Amino acid sequence: MNEVTVCIPAPLRAFTEGAAEIRVPAETVEDALAAIGERHGGFLSRILTPEGRLRPHVNVFVGQESVKGLDGLATRLPGGAVLLIVPAVAGG
Repeated sequence: MNEVTVCIPAPLRAFTEGAAEIRVPAETVEDALAAIGERHGGFLSRILTPEGRLRPHVNVFVGQESVKGLDGLATRLPGGAVLLIVPAVAGG
């Protein structure tokens, strides 16, 4: 299985014991998020809806490409891939 790096944004680091990056074995985006969720309770519910879809306010990128324009959670990850989680920012 490929090892990938997942970059954790500051608002979610409370759920990853402060880790800014986590390396996990994963073939898909879903695998990577699930691996982190297994290690860190509360993390996955901030990323996915109860139905298992990405929350509308969460953007996930593989390199510079949004998974929304790829295969979503089923997007395959090459070894060494960097997965970036970006919560949407609202302001006014």
